Amino acid sequence: MQNHIRLIDGRLPSPRPDADGAYEVMVNQRTLRELDFVLGRIVKLDDDSLDLHLRLKPVGIFGAKQEGDLFFRDPSLDDYNRVFVMDEGLFAQEMLTARKAPLFSASWYFVLDYTKMTLRDIQPFQNTDHAIRSAAAKLVPVSQTKFDVPAAAAIGGYEERSQRLATLMWSLNIPVLIMLAFYMYMVSDLIAGRQKNEIAVLRSRGASRLQIISAFAAEGLLISGAAFAAGPYLASGLTELLGASSGFLQFVQRSSLPVHVGAEAFAYSGAAAAIAFAMTLLPVITATRVTIVGHKQSLARAGQTPLWRKAFVDIILLGISFYGLYTFRERLNSLKTLGLGSDDLQIDPLQFVMPALFMIGAGLLLLRLYPLLLAAVYRLGRRWWPPAWYASLIQVSRSLVQYQFLMLFLILTIASGVFSAGAARTINNNREEQIRYRNGADFVLSGPWQTDVPADASAYSPGGGEAKAAGTDAPVVHYTEPPFDAYPALPGVEHAAKVFIKKEAAFTAGGSGGTAELMGIDTDDFGETAWFGDYIPRYPLADYLNLIAPDPRAVLISQTLAEDKKVKPGDTIWAGWDKIDPQPFVVYGILPFFPSFNPNPGAADGLQASQGSASGSAPMLIVGHLSRIQFQLALEPYQVWLKMKPGASTARLYEGISHAGLNLTSIANTRDELARAKNDPFFMALNGILTLGFLISILVAFSGFMLYWILTLKGRTLQNGILRAVGLSLRQLIGMLALEQLLTSGTAVLIGMAAGYSASRLFVPNFQLAFDPAALVPPFRVVLAAGDFAKLYGMVGMTLLIGLTVLGIMLSRSRIHQALKLGED
Repeated sequence: MQNHIRLIDGRLPSPRPDADGAYEVMVNQRTLRELDFVLGRIVKLDDDSLDLHLRLKPVGIFGAKQEGDLFFRDPSLDDYNRVFVMDEGLFAQEMLTARKAPLFSASWYFVLDYTKMTLRDIQPFQNTDHAIRSAAAKLVPVSQTKFDVPAAAAIGGYEERSQRLATLMWSLNIPVLIMLAFYMYMVSDLIAGRQKNEIAVLRSRGASRLQIISAFAAEGLLISGAAFAAGPYLASGLTELLGASSGFLQFVQRSSLPVHVGAEAFAYSGAAAAIAFAMTLLPVITATRVTIVGHKQSLARAGQTPLWRKAFVDIILLGISFYGLYTFRERLNSLKTLGLGSDDLQIDPLQFVMPALFMIGAGLLLLRLYPLLLAAVYRLGRRWWPPAWYASLIQVSRSLVQYQFLMLFLILTIASGVFSAGAARTINNNREEQIRYRNGADFVLSGPWQTDVPADASAYSPGGGEAKAAGTDAPVVHYTEPPFDAYPALPGVEHAAKVFIKKEAAFTAGGSGGTAELMGIDTDDFGETAWFGDYIPRYPLADYLNLIAPDPRAVLISQTLAEDKKVKPGDTIWAGWDKIDPQPFVVYGILPFFPSFNPNPGAADGLQASQGSASGSAPMLIVGHLSRIQFQLALEPYQVWLKMKPGASTARLYEGISHAGLNLTSIANTRDELARAKNDPFFMALNGILTLGFLISILVAFSGFMLYWILTLKGRTLQNGILRAVGLSLRQLIGMLALEQLLTSGTAVLIGMAAGYSASRLFVPNFQLAFDPAALVPPFRVVLAAGDFAKLYGMVGMTLLIGLTVLGIMLSRSRIHQALKLGED
């Protein structure tokens, strides 16, 4: 201890008793002042009931050598108030061994460097904590021990949020993973389809299925093995990059996340490689079952109705997805009604695949209707279509089975991108609106008010203990209102409003009473200052404020109060609080929500009605005129809400508060909370994974589109050569290709947009589990921003344009004589 203190006066205690048997001790300044003794004078401690008779001799006064030294649990040294500190060795010898004083308590204080704690240290930390508790339980009864581990709550909260985040990430990743699996299958099917003739020939010449599959498996193992080894390290780089996301497709300059590639990463990589390997082999296994005769027969039957249409797979998938949506909504409604947390919602793992099932089902359903649309387009202009367009329409209409894989792939890809964009914008907007609504304005200021209560009425008594709290007969406290004019004049302030809030106001209505939050406002100032989305109530907030503005007795009440107490507009409600006689008010309107008021059962600071009610513990609200509340009830401290001008500086506001000499006890800064929310690891991860899913959708769409059409174009070399030979120009041939892409890829993109939009409207509300349902005010709503979709559609359009350009270049480089020679071969 001597290394961490400075002697203000005197010296350190001796390790031995003095000649008179007194023990030398040291104290802090407050102990010396409160016990009123001087250094060097003997202090006697006598207690006959404990047979305690000690003589102490204060010889030194100490203080902390460095401010904030972690050696002391309390940097202010309040733990040493009324405490005598003696030499540790002497204490062990005289008090513990010789038992000259009974041991009252012993404590151990550990300081850990939590900045070095990583995820890998959490389990050892918890194991050590458990071991310490178990060791103490063997020595001392549990009732006589107390453990204070501040990090335990943070770690427990982390694990809780981590599990919730993992649930959300799986639900967001499942559509992307299904899309990637579908992509792998489509590419493998294209490659196997081009080699079906060779496979059939090999089978007819004696090669076994196992030999053919083994040849393809060796190729797949090489590719999957390379991906397995490189995947985790590529993923770590992507994780570091996405850690810089501050929103959907928004990146900022911040230090990279500490990423560790461990066994779990390789386990996921191995699972992904195994699935990819299986997806590449499935088309090959199917192809090896066909002989050369069967292959020729299948080519002749290429236009037959696909199995999914016969089995109504689209209807089945839509039915499953709607059933999953219904069950989830029912559970979520029960959760809100009971005021439970999102952790109480038992989520079926199948819920993760419901959006993907819906998108696939919706895509297949629209593909089922697509031939009817194509036939209508053909009949609409068959008298006027030029030959190239006519050929394209015939080609597409007769080869729909050939195009269905590409179209379904593009549908799922685009729908996943739209879904990711909608989910990201919805989660971010709801998070921002939740913070703005909870605070009510850009800044909420509170300051001390002068009262007629003596300043030392509750001061600490030197005799020990504190003064008794005011009893029920204590007089009413009278406040002096400080000047308000300084607040609207602060730098950057656009509007300022006085807002009085009484949390536990008593009310009586309809013959029954309870407690509610009473809010007093100036309607004009409040309407100009408070944040409130116009979509939240039935009518704009200004209409409600204008409704009560002319009558000082008019109040607005919450819907929870109206439903619980059967109160309707025109009824009289009496309101007051402790030692304040209730006064009558007239109900003019009923609001489901109001700035800063949370009506949900289980709200953190919600107040329960004093009597049982149908709505359970739902908080209640009464909003009236501040002037009437101050005049008829009492003048008590109010908050000051500020609305800032666009682009106003927070630093200048704080400087203005300091220059104006405003004494504040609290400041709620909505801007800072919004910034912290963007840096919250939970939402950083969500934005990162949604951004990644979006970018993967675009990348896979481009690569799949290019690969499909390049292979298709190579397979049509003979057909294109014949068309050129019969007189079609290169421009007409490219026009045919463009129209074919428009009828297939373009239609698939439109269907994907529709499926993604519908999936966002239906399934994005399920992401309410990212929030605490009790704090989810205003209500969760789906936000689909046109700007996000413009980015998606722009990227998709650029993809199609680049693809068409590349295919046009390839087509222009083809030679007629080569195509005809290929036909002869």
